[in-house]
Amino acid sequence: MDYPTLNFPPIHLRARRSAIGRTEIFDAVRGRWLVLTPEEWVRRHVVEYLHRECGFSPQLIVEEHPVNINGMAQRADIVVMGDDMQPLMVVECKEPNIKIGDEVLRQVVRYNSVLGCRYIALTNGIATYCYEHDGEKYSPIKSFPHAK
Repeated sequence: MDYPTLNFPPIHLRARRSAIGRTEIFDAVRGRWLVLTPEEWVRRHVVEYLHRECGFSPQLIVEEHPVNINGMAQRADIVVMGDDMQPLMVVECKEPNIKIGDEVLRQVVRYNSVLGCRYIALTNGIATYCYEHDGEKYSPIKSFPHAK
């Protein structure tokens, strides 16, 4: 499977072929091998971008963060913790062919109603939208926030 070039800097992946012929990549944040899906391709780029370009320590980046919404267990793709170890930003990743629209925005806003992050981001690797939440409304911002 060919993966498209994304609007993130190129990354280096440690990859292998599984016994059943699937491509797997090593996720250093979670410390395990994962099947390389189109959504995982985007997530790997975002994690690297948050670390290398935005300056967030890998220890502050949590993937597949559990979020309980109305008694239902769900998972946010990426949650970045602040220095105080409270959720600072939630990122929803979609595969490149999924349109980032109102449905995806509602999904990440639902997650944030539980998490209480200052920032939210939505990306399919091609289009990326970032917002700052002031407690009442979400205002668009130009890019991912950076670590201080």
